Amino acid sequence: MTANEPITIVGAGHAGLQLAASLRQLGSDDPIVLVNNEPHLPYQRPPLSKAFLQGTADPETVSFRSQSFFRDQRINLVDDEVIAIDRFARKAIFQSGHSLTYRHLVIATGARNRVLQMPNADHDDVHYLRTLADSETIRGRLAKVKRVIVIGAGFIGLEFASTAAQMGIDVDIIELAPRIMARVVSPTVSAYFQKRHEAAGCRVHCGRAVAAIETANGRLQGVLLDDGRMLAADLIVVGIGVVPNVELALEAGLPSEEGIAVDEHLATLDPNISAIGDCARFSSPRYPSAVRLESVANATDQAKCLAARLTGLPKPFESVAWFWSDQGSDKLQIAGFFERHDEAVVRGDPDQNSFSVFFYGQGKLLGVESVNRSGDHMAARRLLAAGVTVCPSHAANPSFELKNAL
Repeated sequence: MTANEPITIVGAGHAGLQLAASLRQLGSDDPIVLVNNEPHLPYQRPPLSKAFLQGTADPETVSFRSQSFFRDQRINLVDDEVIAIDRFARKAIFQSGHSLTYRHLVIATGARNRVLQMPNADHDDVHYLRTLADSETIRGRLAKVKRVIVIGAGFIGLEFASTAAQMGIDVDIIELAPRIMARVVSPTVSAYFQKRHEAAGCRVHCGRAVAAIETANGRLQGVLLDDGRMLAADLIVVGIGVVPNVELALEAGLPSEEGIAVDEHLATLDPNISAIGDCARFSSPRYPSAVRLESVANATDQAKCLAARLTGLPKPFESVAWFWSDQGSDKLQIAGFFERHDEAVVRGDPDQNSFSVFFYGQGKLLGVESVNRSGDHMAARRLLAAGVTVCPSHAANPSFELKNAL
């Protein structure tokens, strides 16, 4: 290795951008190459389903940093795409035909939308929402449509549905699972948000599959459900999950089953390559098995952890997992994992639009969902980070100060 070989970061999303910034904040003088394969400066994704669609944000306001930041911080922002890795020569090979020898390579390629597989799924009025270009296209269409169908009731689908409803658009939400957000939230929170979406004017169809996307003379007509009902639409937005972008690692011979395999230090089996963010499946002393998280917070925390290792301050990644979703006037915040819970208690009152659900497994606090109770959420993160359990009776008592358990 030579002194002028860069740390090369493949992917300029939340994880990649944070890593480059953190390296400089920690005093790294290494050359940094940040590979950005989109025609925009690196940008934030959360506003794309909300403020950007409503026209209260634009490409400049959703950008992480201005062009001058990259110049001043000596971060070489490369508008190209890495298509292969030569691990033995330590080279990243670009679509343009160029190659670059790296000191350390970081794969932060994120994930892509899972695509609906059926006739007419590629129609011009069927869209996905993940990139700035996606959001720009949908924003242009929303000003002209009256009826929208959302296929998939996960975070992105429901955030978009809330935004469309606020704009006065007629919205139908179709979800294959028996309840909305079933993969990530409890039945209590699912029921609350379904009620809120319906109160906002959305129609929610759970336990229903899309049998067909109907068109006539090239124009979108709507969706035929598996129960025979026809729902009319001018526009369809699909949000049925994502697939991690692991192909680059897989073709380089790195284990990448359900995400690029990394250890507790976010390193792959190649000592010169790490992976972070939505594409990485990591081990942590907090969890019994390796996990992959689709979370801005996780991407940011992993980037900071890796920056510390690359600047000589190695420590295992053990941040508490946390997530959020803004849907209409409601803020959902989640800390920890609670799939294997055997007890749950509610703090607050769903009928008052302010409550949390605390989950326990064998008496240990596993995770907390909070709706419009940011104080509970912050306390939960501190409790989980410290490994402290507040007893269920105290958690269920709104007058009990959670900080007293620390």
